[in-house]
Amino acid sequence: MKLVQWTAALALLLPLSTVAHADDVAYCQALAAKYQATLVKISGHNPNPGTAEGNVAAYQCLQGNTAGIPVLERKLRDGKIELPARG
Repeated sequence: MKLVQWTAALALLLPLSTVAHADDVAYCQALAAKYQATLVKISGHNPNPGTAEGNVAAYQCLQGNTAGIPVLERKLRDGKIELPARG
């Protein structure tokens, strides 16, 4: 009986974790877009290709890997750029 209760509880939590992950991916992708739009300048008088660390984090986020969130948050804060809203 306990196994049935535990399984039922787990079944209720799984959709919530999927939604939370989707929110994290969307936030990560918003961070990547903001990083690329504000801190990376490919052309112009003062081109700035960004840092390797920042570019890897942006690529991770664009691929759906949320591991880049802390790096992009730090890069944007260091650049005095307001972070996008989360969730």
